[in-house]
Amino acid sequence: MNVITTVVVIAAASWVGFSAYAILTRKAFVVDNITAYGVSERWWPWLGAIKALGSIGMLAGLFVPAIGIAAAAGVVLYFLGAVVTVVRAHAYSHVPFPLLYLAPTLAAGWLLTGA
Repeated sequence: MNVITTVVVIAAASWVGFSAYAILTRKAFVVDNITAYGVSERWWPWLGAIKALGSIGMLAGLFVPAIGIAAAAGVVLYFLGAVVTVVRAHAYSHVPFPLLYLAPTLAAGWLLTGA
């Protein structure tokens, strides 16, 4: 494991962890948008938990790469779903936001493979 992998994984996990915190604590800049996208409030704790577990899993990947790869793959799928949700809501100007989370997570997962 090299320094670049460690830095990218920690940065991606921190960013996803912050996103989990924001939805779990119902920060307006998050919940206002997901409400506008039509995401039911009953899903918010589940969405936050998925992101929190993905963040923890990516950090665990620094010690057990297979866990980090699986966690990163799950978070990538999560944010691909977020892109679909944003597009279905016709909020095209918001599409870059889930992509900003998806890109470093994808990079972290790729780096954890040892490629």
